[in-house]
Amino acid sequence: MQFERVDIDLIRKYNEPGPRYTSYPTAPLFAESFGPDDFAREIDASNVAQRERPLSLYFHIPFCDELCYFCGCTMIVTRDMDKKEKYLSYLDREIERVASRLDGGREVVQLHWGGGTPTDLSPEQIARLGARIREHFRFAAGGADVCEVSCEIDPRGLTREHMVALREAGFNRVSMGVQDFDPRVQEAVNRIQPEDVTRDAVRWSRELGFHSVNLDFIYGLPHQTPDSFAHTIDKIIDVSPDRIAIFNFAFVPWLKRHQKQLIAPETLPAPEVRLEILKMTIEKLSASGYVYIGMDHFAKPDDELTLAQKQGTLHRNFQGYSTKAGCDLYAFGMSGISQLDGVYAQNHKKLSAYYGALDAGKLPTRAGYRLDADDKLRREVITRLMCDMALEKGVIERRFGIVFDEYFAASIAKLGRFMDDGLLVERPGGYDVTLMGRLVIRNIAMCFDRYLDDMRGEKPLFSRTV
Repeated sequence: MQFERVDIDLIRKYNEPGPRYTSYPTAPLFAESFGPDDFAREIDASNVAQRERPLSLYFHIPFCDELCYFCGCTMIVTRDMDKKEKYLSYLDREIERVASRLDGGREVVQLHWGGGTPTDLSPEQIARLGARIREHFRFAAGGADVCEVSCEIDPRGLTREHMVALREAGFNRVSMGVQDFDPRVQEAVNRIQPEDVTRDAVRWSRELGFHSVNLDFIYGLPHQTPDSFAHTIDKIIDVSPDRIAIFNFAFVPWLKRHQKQLIAPETLPAPEVRLEILKMTIEKLSASGYVYIGMDHFAKPDDELTLAQKQGTLHRNFQGYSTKAGCDLYAFGMSGISQLDGVYAQNHKKLSAYYGALDAGKLPTRAGYRLDADDKLRREVITRLMCDMALEKGVIERRFGIVFDEYFAASIAKLGRFMDDGLLVERPGGYDVTLMGRLVIRNIAMCFDRYLDDMRGEKPLFSRTV
């Protein structure tokens, strides 16, 4: 299915704050009463009860050479290599602490480095960290067809040696931030990245045999217009990445102080203009052959994400859309969030606290959450909606032993407006999200969130859905 026309009036109606549902329940509900000893016990229990589950590993590398004004990540601006060396030494401790509790036979089928900027490390540091991970964890054989090993990269300051180091460390996918090719926009957000720098990084990726290349962009940044961003979209199509992510700029100055200090609100495109940019983007990428997966993501028709969505095997976790379902996710580094079958556990967000916990011989867990039976049920419903763009009530009923229409009577009542607007279609046995409905899939999923009403405050916790 391809978009031919986006109804901007319709999506405007649903443009409200809402979660991205990389987890359910969402991170604001994590409690500090869940600490390192709790997580250690959960690891041990999972390692016995879920021994056959494969592993997904995430490593947070928080460093950047300079601040991008739009940034909402947990990051540290520094050029001090000693600080980076110290961080790597503490990552070593955390790796050893977690790996020692896991069955050595469990296989890693997914590894992701995020940040910050992982390629802010030197090629030698990349090689060393890659080697340390493989010393402690067993990776599934079969190459990129079985094991997804991806890294976020920043083309600025990147060298071919960085890419060689990643490839030799086993990485087979890269995702690189661009945000916008327009120099005026780049200057306004303090991210000067000439087009040829991005094209060089893509070219190196392909020459070195990386299996997939993703480019990240943001709409809603200062000085963007539909015409200016259309030029960026044309260049994206020419570069022809395998996947594209085009995120809505989350302007949350009450949460990110640097946004309040460094971005003038009057330079941001008005809500109407932002929606026009989104409309143009979707229509142009669809016309060029990209498939709109949902939640800001596009992929080529033969990409694994597209195929997984068609087959009903697409998954969603803290790294976004994934083809690797059924894993225990262990996250390393400051702010990393682990996900076991019934538990979330987040590391300390401050570097001093992260170091202090490891110095004390503890896991660096700051907060966590134990899911109850209702949480697991609702998580599955929300995940299937956001991944399949459909919901099979019978599958949910058989798995959880419920009568769907009775259990979710209150949620079903909220779906009426989406059906009235042609965004959701009810059929015998379930629901189908229409093509336009994919644009408001977060809003549809919100109908099944039992905690959302209690989290609506004076200042929203979440970015707008469109």
